Amino acid sequence: MSESQGPAQRLFDAGKRILGSLLATGETRLRLAVLELEEERARLVGILLLAGLSMILLLLGLGALTTLVIVAFWESHRLMAIAVSAGVLLFGGAGLAAWVMHLARRPTLLASTLKHLALDRELLESQREAPQRQQ
Repeated sequence: MSESQGPAQRLFDAGKRILGSLLATGETRLRLAVLELEEERARLVGILLLAGLSMILLLLGLGALTTLVIVAFWESHRLMAIAVSAGVLLFGGAGLAAWVMHLARRPTLLASTLKHLALDRELLESQREAPQRQQ
């Protein structure tokens, strides 16, 4: 009876070790995901604060510059000054909107975690295929 328990016990121990390894790997990946989420949140808060402040300053500066251009050309070409100022502002706004859309399409959230999970999957698949090739 002790002989039949020996292999069964070894199989059970191997199963426990595999399960422990899987849990440790899962815990590591989860910690990495949490860390990335915290970093992403801090980065987004900083970006939003700086973006808000820069928008306020840019709006004030553009308003002052537009007023200066219109006042400077008030006597001779006031309508042309207003049209050129509006065109420059609209063109700049469209360019910035296109740039923001380009930045928004970049995948940054959990990119490292997804990369590590893909590497883990490839490693497991290669280890699973290796014994089949030997047979």
